[in-house]
Amino acid sequence: MTFEPHPETPEPSRPPMAPPGGTPDWAKDIFWNEREFRAGWRLLIYLLIFGLFVGAGTFLSIALHFPQVTRTIMTPTGLLIQESIGVIAAIAAAAIMGLLEGRAFGAYGLPGAGAFGARFWQGVVWGLVMITAIISLIRVLGGFSFGDLALRGADLFRYGVFWALAFLAVGFFEEFLFRGYTQFTLATGLEFWPAATTLSAAFGALHLANGGEDKIGALSVFAIGMFFCLTLRRTGNLWFAVGLHAAFDWGETFLFSVPNSGIVAPGHLLNSSFHGPMWLTGGTVGPEGSVMAFVVVGIAAIIFIRVYPTREE
Repeated sequence: MTFEPHPETPEPSRPPMAPPGGTPDWAKDIFWNEREFRAGWRLLIYLLIFGLFVGAGTFLSIALHFPQVTRTIMTPTGLLIQESIGVIAAIAAAAIMGLLEGRAFGAYGLPGAGAFGARFWQGVVWGLVMITAIISLIRVLGGFSFGDLALRGADLFRYGVFWALAFLAVGFFEEFLFRGYTQFTLATGLEFWPAATTLSAAFGALHLANGGEDKIGALSVFAIGMFFCLTLRRTGNLWFAVGLHAAFDWGETFLFSVPNSGIVAPGHLLNSSFHGPMWLTGGTVGPEGSVMAFVVVGIAAIIFIRVYPTREE
């Protein structure tokens, strides 16, 4: 079963990246399949363009002395700037590839018609419920304490909003980079689920670059990446996944004030704490490294399959 584009975006009859006249047979075999430029080459071009945009944006942000995110330090302003650069780069590169391929941008998972609509807000609810369920299970088993309030008044509102904006940018960036153009394109060569598995593995592996992440946390990221792919498959676009991703990270970092990929961020709501075995709490990694994360993601997948039926192809 191959990945179909968004229903609003029909496939072109002859993509502009078809081989030009006079192309030798050996070159056609290497670079083109029976329909268009091979998926691997298109993906490589996309990543090169994306990398150029990210490099330029990062250079500019450093030159302008904007706050930066490091392996151990993460502020809402720094994260918002970093992830916004990634969002712009990922979307701009996809828009360029769309022009080359003769496809509308909506084919890559973010159709304008669904922007911040019902699917997005459903995802927000699911994200908050999932992180709350993980923390609740850890607490029931004696591994989490809420503590007292770390913020009050204007600071509570300010950090709550800033972190929400920052994680909205995270949701857009990570979902579109791993499950937008890349998923669509790789699926044209490998089909949907092999492509989803490959990209979710990359999604998990890249989280190991975070200062406090470990292999169990990365495996948990892989599992939730596959769940994000399920939501894409069942809903037809990424708006649900963007909302879920943003809300889950906001709940983890700000609302429950626990480590996110090993980092306890400043400006969190509670002076909460973990205590108990690492298999339960995730240790310094946070909930992503807890066995409870796998339990909740598994249950969420079962419920999601029942609530959101397979779309007609």
